[in-house]
Amino acid sequence: MATTLMLIMIVLLLLGFPMMIPLITAALTGFYMMFGGIGQMDTFIQQVLGGIRPASLIAVPMFILAADIMTRGQSANRLIDMVMTFIGHIRGGLAISTATSCTLFGAVSGSTQATVVAVGSALRPKLLKAGYSDSFSLALIINASDIAFLIPPSIGMIIYGVISETSIAELFIAGIGPGLLILFLFSVYCLIYATVHNVPTEEKASWSERFKATRMAVWPLMFPVIIVGGIYGGVFSPTEAAAVCVLYAVILEFGVFRSLSSKDIYTIAKSTGLITAVVFILVGVGNGFSWIISFAQIPQTILDAVGINDMGPVGVLVAISVAFFVACMFVDPIVVILVLTPIFAPAIEATGLDPVHVGIIITLQVAIGSATPPFGCDIFTAIAIFKKPYWEVVRGTGPFIAILLFSAGLLVAFPEIALFLRDVAFSD
Repeated sequence: MATTLMLIMIVLLLLGFPMMIPLITAALTGFYMMFGGIGQMDTFIQQVLGGIRPASLIAVPMFILAADIMTRGQSANRLIDMVMTFIGHIRGGLAISTATSCTLFGAVSGSTQATVVAVGSALRPKLLKAGYSDSFSLALIINASDIAFLIPPSIGMIIYGVISETSIAELFIAGIGPGLLILFLFSVYCLIYATVHNVPTEEKASWSERFKATRMAVWPLMFPVIIVGGIYGGVFSPTEAAAVCVLYAVILEFGVFRSLSSKDIYTIAKSTGLITAVVFILVGVGNGFSWIISFAQIPQTILDAVGINDMGPVGVLVAISVAFFVACMFVDPIVVILVLTPIFAPAIEATGLDPVHVGIIITLQVAIGSATPPFGCDIFTAIAIFKKPYWEVVRGTGPFIAILLFSAGLLVAFPEIALFLRDVAFSD
């Protein structure tokens, strides 16, 4: 049965169907193979509806809406301008500014694809003009945007938290350390690349220009303060934080900046509705698919075959890292989280691993896989936005993927990278 379901998904993916079609087809095929018909289809439908029932999922469309408003407004450009005035003049400063801007906008939007669009559209022309190769520029934008998956708010963390019943607030706080670590390592590589290729530096901004840019960026910088500070301070839950972000984005872009008008509301609502519909279909069907393969004991069979029950905590973490990384090279990250998290749940519980630590590793691995050939979703976002061929987009990703994998290794070896802030924020 497992082989049949896998072949169905692979064939439909290669034929170009969107991810929800292979997932639905495989789920219905598995249901038919187990029950011999559709007489008990109501059971499957209950599982699908159960997948989208948790109240925490309300945060997903809220963060999508907030990101859409900010992407169409001025928030991204104001953050970029502020970062450029402070570090744009140092060696590799423009590339470091790009990585930093991706991190800051990730803390605002929580979406890797929104970050590719917002930051990439503004900074790629500047990178090319400054002397960076297009392959380096595209790879930097794609991979730095993946930091958005780790810096709160993170849609991936919300999905994992719902599936594994792990505190989303703790996941948000724990993602900050790994996100900043990756930004540091990317900055070091950008410095080395600019030095080796003798990329010219930008003109140094005056302190008056820096002050002006910072003053212009104060409003967008309040987004992470609201999210992290509000959750940590016990003012509101992660779900309530998402609603506050939408309200703040509306006030900012429609009222303070006046970058958007009432005629933009329909376009924004339509875009958010379409993305939300796709996400919730994937979540619902993914939950049904997970129930089917669990009912058929496919996960237990696979894990027994690889001997995961005999592995220690580190071995389980390595197995999880490899599985999620490879899966996201081919499949949408949300689907991978939905399908694989329940599979590894027994091994995680048996070895006594911290579910927050596991969640950060899973989030990092799906972020890496999202930018890794052959089918990483951020790659195709860049192809669509920048109108570049596939090979040109992926050609420079190797060093960045190596850095991300090195970061994942550090996270496995040193859990404190993720758990230190969590322990400080949530200590009794």
